[in-house]
Amino acid sequence: MKPRHIAIVAALAWGTCSARDQLDGQPPASLEGTISSLDSAVFGAFNRCAEPGQLEAHAAYFAEDVEFYHDTGGVTWNRADMLANTQRYACGHFTRELLPGSLAVYPIKDFGAIEQGTRRLCQQGSGKCEGLADFVIVWHRTADGWRITRVLSYGHRAADGTPQS
Repeated sequence: MKPRHIAIVAALAWGTCSARDQLDGQPPASLEGTISSLDSAVFGAFNRCAEPGQLEAHAAYFAEDVEFYHDTGGVTWNRADMLANTQRYACGHFTRELLPGSLAVYPIKDFGAIEQGTRRLCQQGSGKCEGLADFVIVWHRTADGWRITRVLSYGHRAADGTPQS
């Protein structure tokens, strides 16, 4: 096929992408890149939340009325309670690392995106990564930027697959 024909076929294929694959005119790769960058930033702050200013930086990514569903910890219904739990149970104790290749991003028409993946849970003192958990995050795109409105953290298990309580 001639280069000109390849360009025409590519343009036609791009034009036939479904609305499911786009958000505000962004191609899927751009949305995935945006959410991946946001995830890195929010969990970079989470992983350093014992340091001055990092818990506040982490908090800035969450809507005031965020709902956080945790299979072993229960439900929190707002940012203040979620952050109190983060400070009490996570800061200085463990970090979360995205498992390479596990990230999936799906657009939500006229709202934002769903992020899905798996994280390793690592002890901060030893650096041992002995746990895994699956997650879903719902991101809302607002005039002020992206905010997390819902989080599901579930399937907590040892790295060998044994369920944790």
